[in-house]
Amino acid sequence: MHLLIPYAAALAEAGRAAAPRRPHLQALVGQGVEVERDLGDEWTLSMPHERALAKSLGLNGGNGCLPWAARQAQIDGMPADDLAWGLLTPAHWHAGAMQVTMTDPDGLALDEADSRALFEAVQPLFTSEGYVCAWGAPLRWYVAHESLAQLATASPERAIGRDIDTWLGSDPAARRIRRLQSEVQMLLHTHPNNARREGRGLPPVNSFWISGCGVAQPDRGPAPIVDARLREPALAGDWAAWSAAWESLDAGPLAELQSQWQAGAPSRLTLCGERGWVAYEPAAGGWLPGLRRLWARPAAPWELL
Repeated sequence: MHLLIPYAAALAEAGRAAAPRRPHLQALVGQGVEVERDLGDEWTLSMPHERALAKSLGLNGGNGCLPWAARQAQIDGMPADDLAWGLLTPAHWHAGAMQVTMTDPDGLALDEADSRALFEAVQPLFTSEGYVCAWGAPLRWYVAHESLAQLATASPERAIGRDIDTWLGSDPAARRIRRLQSEVQMLLHTHPNNARREGRGLPPVNSFWISGCGVAQPDRGPAPIVDARLREPALAGDWAAWSAAWESLDAGPLAELQSQWQAGAPSRLTLCGERGWVAYEPAAGGWLPGLRRLWARPAAPWELL
């Protein structure tokens, strides 16, 4: 069992001040040994949990160049080929007084009928530029083009609630995407589906985010169990809900993982924040590992990731 937990640590002061009850997590971290750590900062294009997942799967790619789109496209039934895919996430961009921000796409409540209608509306803008387009799910639209093979893009989670200009690239391929974003915004501004959405009190879908660009790679390692229940409250800054989600996580999967550790089963726990990730495994028996841990330079607490 390999359990990977995104948003285990918070950057916000209010999140750091939250105090969920996590007795099983404390036991696991206290009894286990740190086996890997990947430190970065909050400005990396790829989220720490994406980097940890890629490491587990054996996927190659630099910052912002992990080919998640091609991998997910294959899961959604797209042909396995050498095309460079990009994931288009339909989104709502909010224009404020000083900056444009993106809301969490999961909050769009976008159903299949609306998603397909909006996708079919914007598809000609891409096909006229030589892109291959495909619909995968309400929040998963795909495009393929040779220019996406090495295009570094930010995870949508980096842009949620933040100034999007910080996360948009400036190389030729990125400039083309920015132009297409502008054209999509103009097209969707008057789309009847958006008028109906607003009539139901839902935010309009007025743009998209591109991410996960690259050519498909085979998985070279086992996929961990990714428990993402902390994601939504963390992105919303709802630290009471985040604490409650932590306590349910501790009482469920973490309690199960602790039982496996106690039984001597091979297992791993990976905790991810917004800067980096750290992995723990059960400490091996014998005096030598304990002596090494005693003399090892203490690492920064995982809560600071």
